[in-house]
Amino acid sequence: MKDPVRRPVIAGSWYPDDPDVLRSEINGFLQEASIGDIPRKPAAIISPHAGYTYSGRVAAYAYKAIAGRTYGTVVVISPSHRTYFPYVSVWAKGSFATPLGDIEVDEALCSKLLDASVIFTENTRPHDSEHALEIQLPFLQTVLPSFRLCPLIMGQQDLELCSELSSALTASIDNPEDVLIVASSDLSHFHQAKTAEKMDARVARNIEQFAIQALEDDLRESESEACGGGPIMTALSYAKSLGRTEARVLNYAHSGHVTGDNASVVGYLSAVIL
Repeated sequence: MKDPVRRPVIAGSWYPDDPDVLRSEINGFLQEASIGDIPRKPAAIISPHAGYTYSGRVAAYAYKAIAGRTYGTVVVISPSHRTYFPYVSVWAKGSFATPLGDIEVDEALCSKLLDASVIFTENTRPHDSEHALEIQLPFLQTVLPSFRLCPLIMGQQDLELCSELSSALTASIDNPEDVLIVASSDLSHFHQAKTAEKMDARVARNIEQFAIQALEDDLRESESEACGGGPIMTALSYAKSLGRTEARVLNYAHSGHVTGDNASVVGYLSAVIL
């Protein structure tokens, strides 16, 4: 375990803290997911970040698309839910712990990003209680044999910052085939189910059409919602810079499908970018 260690803060609440129970639950979700043929190694995935009871089955579709693949580094891009800041927070050294073990930070890539642009900071306080990045890690540990982590939290999510982050990633990643981008995002919050489904369908359509500007316009004008809109736009922009412009939405659901309460739901989507 390399210091400093970012220890889990939602294990035992948002997902199981017992390693055997956690591994069994994730494998169960993966077995249920059916995604068809994925003809090439994905450049990025989009995955929700609610508690596993609510969004674990949806997330499994994205993670099944990378199961059995090999990546040396995974860049997880998360929104910040608890504080606003006009930069991207990088946990640049050490490791992240989960009930399934420790993940070493890719210190070389993090250092390159810090040197690449003024949008990055080593202030790690945004990581202390953020769930949207942590929730992805046990899935990654289950489907990938090993990897290093580049953990990024966006405090601002406008398209200008997303483009700068995408450019920095493109410039700093030497071998894109060895790096996976994970964009962490839920969709609409607390609308009636039919309204939520319409709003979330706009996000899904913009993802599949690589309509990055339209996605930002919709989010800004509240035609749709995605708390991780910045990570999604960054992943699309990064993939586009590599000439990887095929995106597939693999699964969609909302909390009403779990609770039976359709009066006020949260939307979840998983997607793969090839």
